Amino acid sequence: MEYQDYYKILGVDRKASQDEIKRAYRKLAMKYHPDRNPGDKAAEDKFKQINEAYEVLGDEKKRARYDQLGENYARWQQAGGTGSFDWSQWFTQQPGGVRVEVGDIGDLFGESGFSDFFNMLFGGMGGATTRTRGRRTATQQPQSYEQPITISLQEAYHGTQRVLTIDGRRVEVKIPPGAKSGTKVRMAGAVPLGNGRSADLYLVVDVAPDAQYERKDDDLYSEVTVDVLTAILGGQVEVPTLAGKVILTVPPGSQPGQLFRLAGRGMPKLRNPQDHGDLYVRLKVQIPRNLTPKQRELYEQLRKS
Repeated sequence: MEYQDYYKILGVDRKASQDEIKRAYRKLAMKYHPDRNPGDKAAEDKFKQINEAYEVLGDEKKRARYDQLGENYARWQQAGGTGSFDWSQWFTQQPGGVRVEVGDIGDLFGESGFSDFFNMLFGGMGGATTRTRGRRTATQQPQSYEQPITISLQEAYHGTQRVLTIDGRRVEVKIPPGAKSGTKVRMAGAVPLGNGRSADLYLVVDVAPDAQYERKDDDLYSEVTVDVLTAILGGQVEVPTLAGKVILTVPPGSQPGQLFRLAGRGMPKLRNPQDHGDLYVRLKVQIPRNLTPKQRELYEQLRKS
């Protein structure tokens, strides 16, 4: 079993704060996102590694367990790395030492997208978790499963669907418009347990960072660039939105960094997708670098007037 250095994958120090880890993840996720690297298998593999690393380091419980393993693995390496590292003590067990035998979640849903290392270490904590109600016993079966799923901001805006293979069956699940990171989509009785019983499946949505928009609840934030004359004299500029381009009227005397609100151009609200948040557009003024002699003369006249 190959040890995965999640800190190295995200390019952060082992003492990095959660905010530093989140910033590093967002930067790398935007760089290697499949939407920005169509057909690039290497970028796709890197994106999967980044998501796996953040799945661990972005969760305090998983990070603590991973750090504990890392200390033991480092000591084994410092001792010369003789023999095989004892992985057995790190296999995830159910609370109280009770192991629930319902088959491997990876077998139910096909390839999980996480490495063997992740599944070995967090099989009962993260990629797919089991929950029961009430007191556990050795004969209890899990009542629900959770499976993480990553979607783009565009998919979160319009709604999307995924096709899962569950116990050999292809199941289509719809993810509604307005889904946020942490939104859970329930599939009642989707997981067969045998003997006529079944468990619910919850898809836990993670909305990937977007290169153009920053999302804050149901509102979106972006930038638009105008030339200096438009900022001074006013004018119109096209603004991309997730529903298509709109025209923004820039008033005379607009300042760099000024924020304009486009009402109803943000994300649809999960409970009421006909209602939308707002889009806030920050003005970026492009200063000309290479002036013609005539342009320089005119600017000099303005300065003297």
